[in-house]
Amino acid sequence: MDIISGAGHDAVYMARVRATAMVFVPCADGISHNGTRTPSRGSHMAASVLLNAMLERANAAGLRSSGP
Repeated sequence: MDIISGAGHDAVYMARVRATAMVFVPCADGISHNGTRTPSRGSHMAASVLLNAMLERANAAGLRSSGP
């Protein structure tokens, strides 16, 4: 799904020092930036995308978990 946005948020400033990306989640009923909205299924999917991107990046860098 293509989403057209003029959003930049902190990514605009971070891009000056590191590559950045943003994960966009469609809002329920088209309402965004509203404190009364509860997280949707899309929020969980976006978190999964972010987690997998971080794990892929860590694996590519040869980092290891310090966990059990």
